Amino acid sequence: MSLPQRTSRTIQIGRLKMGGSNPITVQSMAATRTQDLEGTLRQIRILEKAGADLIRIAIDSDKDVEALRILRAQTDAILVVDLQESYRLAEVLAPLVQKIRYNPGHLHHHEKQKSKRDKVAWIVEQAVKHNCALRVGVNCGSVDPEWLEKFPDSDEEAIIHSAAEHCEILDSLGFKNYLVSLKDSDPKQVIDINRRFHAMRPDVPLHLGVTEAGLPPEGIIKTRVAFEQLISRGIGDTLRVSLTVPFDDKGEEIRVGRAIIKDIEEGRFRSVPDFGEKKLNIISCPSCSRVENEKFVELAMAVKDMAQYAKEHAITIAVMGCRVNGPGETDDADLGLWCAPTFVNLKKKEEELGKYSYEEILPRLKNELDQLIAQKQA
Repeated sequence: MSLPQRTSRTIQIGRLKMGGSNPITVQSMAATRTQDLEGTLRQIRILEKAGADLIRIAIDSDKDVEALRILRAQTDAILVVDLQESYRLAEVLAPLVQKIRYNPGHLHHHEKQKSKRDKVAWIVEQAVKHNCALRVGVNCGSVDPEWLEKFPDSDEEAIIHSAAEHCEILDSLGFKNYLVSLKDSDPKQVIDINRRFHAMRPDVPLHLGVTEAGLPPEGIIKTRVAFEQLISRGIGDTLRVSLTVPFDDKGEEIRVGRAIIKDIEEGRFRSVPDFGEKKLNIISCPSCSRVENEKFVELAMAVKDMAQYAKEHAITIAVMGCRVNGPGETDDADLGLWCAPTFVNLKKKEEELGKYSYEEILPRLKNELDQLIAQKQA
């Protein structure tokens, strides 16, 4: 079988065409800190060798921008940057990259005296000057608070409406060279929000991803669940497989992404375990350049091994690697860890339980897990 025809329009990202009848592209993100020039260039080379169509670099400061400027001179890879909360950096980043991603939730918190439209218009102005594409990236852990207030009982509604609002803003500005991503760590949620958004805006190219999918093989399975259900319906123009893997293995994200597309194209669909409410679910974010301590990957693996005794219990444990998305993306987990450079924050839903060293955290987590199991059994 062949992939179904897609209804999205074609956009241009440097020399790459995306959307419409063009092949589904596969991308990933450099795992190292951007100012680590040798390490980041190595990451770019690893991802290029694996066949990445686009490579994302995290930017959070002027020093990161200077590092990117040096890297740009050493590679002709199609580069994407994430503005995070520093949307004003778009002015100096647009000449260096082919695509800029902004998060409506992060945009909300910066320069609150300005309207969303004014902030987006400024980003668009920089993009137009330098022929940059834009991605509106809506993430479950950092949704625009305004939409969360309007839909306090449904993150799904808040995510969809936030994305739709920014499409309307971009359209009203006459800017069409954009795509959208709507991401969650739950593959079922990813399927639902992308199907619903696509029904509203079938013309808008979509970037697919299960954020914090976690460690292989479970992270691959969760991602496959979502991608099979969406791509087989003609939804999705580019994708990212977000796995918690050692830095030198980041090319695996590209290989897995291409394998999933090939399987769908050839009619191979695999049975998957239930990641709903019946079993232990461990989610962890990909090892990207925002991670401030590489021990995060080892910790995620250790949590997975330690928690196997609880595999038949409907408990979610989230292991997040940074301060940007970590606090928000652990709120919905029964137990959450988000990693700082020298310590790990432990949470129970939204409740902060304390900060522990990387050596102390595992037994402390096990103690909370034991208590949670006992409460559920009672």
